Amino acid sequence: MPSSAEGPRSLVRPGSIAWALVGLLMLLPALAVYPSPTAEPVLNWQPALWLTEPWRAWSAVWVHLSRQHLLVNLAGGLLVVALGVAARVPMRAAIAWATAWPLTQLGLLLMPDLVRYAGLSGVLHAGVAIVAVVLLRRADAASRRLGGAIVAVLTVKLLSESPWRGPLAHPEGWDIAVAPLAHSTGAIAGALLAWLLLRRR
Repeated sequence: MPSSAEGPRSLVRPGSIAWALVGLLMLLPALAVYPSPTAEPVLNWQPALWLTEPWRAWSAVWVHLSRQHLLVNLAGGLLVVALGVAARVPMRAAIAWATAWPLTQLGLLLMPDLVRYAGLSGVLHAGVAIVAVVLLRRADAASRRLGGAIVAVLTVKLLSESPWRGPLAHPEGWDIAVAPLAHSTGAIAGALLAWLLLRRR
């Protein structure tokens, strides 16, 4: 009886619900914003405007520059939401992801040549990094191994993108330029916030 009673509770955890809500708040507005021809210049990230129009640190994730850009980010967003729910992340992980959202864009101030940015990929990298930290801090070896594997893959990906080479890259098969630095700022912000918020008292 105790095991059956614990089963349903383990499937619906406040942290997992909060994680999914943060993800949906990133994903759903993007569907409404994409068809609007006037949304991009008002909502995208522009470093020159971050003090006078600070909302852009949040709204930039809803802007997508092509259908391919939108679809790939929506699919990636659903995968990151599913990853966090499957990992049964705690509430603090969801708070870390929500906080990493604007910090990802603020990190782009390190590269002033990137005069505008739009898209969700940087914040998705933050979510992956947060889940990895959650797993690394667990007591069981299987979780730590999985967390370590995620960190290794994420690190190789970020280094292979060479964000220090310039503000934009043109990957084969993409119909838009991408900003590799956003992936790095997202992953770093997510990892640091998760480590700070999840540390044992």
